[in-house]
Amino acid sequence: MQKAKVYFSKEITPESVVKMYETLGKELPGKVAVKLHSGEKGNQNYIKPEFVKAIVEKVKGTVVECNTAYDGARNSTEKHKELMKEHGWNKYFNVDIMDEKEDLELDIPNGKVITKNYVGKNMENYDSMLVLSHFKGHPMGGYGGALKQLSIGCGSSAGKAWIHTAGQTKDQTKLWDYVAEQDKFLEAMADSSQSVVEFFKGNIVYINVMCNLSVDCDCCAVAEDPCMKDIGILASLDPIAIDQACIDLVYNSEDPGRDHFVERVERQNGIHTIEAAAELGFGTREYELINID
Repeated sequence: MQKAKVYFSKEITPESVVKMYETLGKELPGKVAVKLHSGEKGNQNYIKPEFVKAIVEKVKGTVVECNTAYDGARNSTEKHKELMKEHGWNKYFNVDIMDEKEDLELDIPNGKVITKNYVGKNMENYDSMLVLSHFKGHPMGGYGGALKQLSIGCGSSAGKAWIHTAGQTKDQTKLWDYVAEQDKFLEAMADSSQSVVEFFKGNIVYINVMCNLSVDCDCCAVAEDPCMKDIGILASLDPIAIDQACIDLVYNSEDPGRDHFVERVERQNGIHTIEAAAELGFGTREYELINID
């Protein structure tokens, strides 16, 4: 497989996000879903609506989310919609909780751990997707980037439980009774990511914003403050390459907070999601980093 192109800019502005998208030379067709993290109630690190307004308008997109599988302000459609309003998403965008009514089952014939994935049924309403990820740490996955947005992010409540338990249950009320061995969970994330990539048949673009670099995810109501300085924005047509490039930028950083971030990644063996995804073959870890500043 050829090296993937990953574009990089140190400039973290709304205009830079649009520039990175345009640099890819891939126009997303039809109705565009913009998958991002809208932030758990109380979280201080998530990327705010004002920052992504220009790129969402550029692609004429709809901001899409799915309900969570754990307690919080996003585990039911009613609460989730209320929080989306509170966080200002509805002020600028059309918002779609994709699993509001039903799930859509996607096949994963060559899955390492799971052979089915469950996403919000409303995904069927979209022709393409912009995966707009806030790259940061994660308490369970080690890190969160494009692959997490494709997997846990697009999973319905039942789908999230299915991934976290590596296919043992879709019942979110029993999620913590069936938590999978760590590497199996990470492999289930890779499996489910592949199913979403294949669903959009190449009509998908990835942008990772490396800012507010906390070891905790935007899903945490009480998250650690960022431990590293902002790094930049990356864009690619390959979800594996873009996550690998972000990880490499962290590892190669001389920032004093680098070791704390790396400890979180390594504690959870976060790189294994990338390893498993590469073995499935829907992208590559080999990339060319192209600076466009």
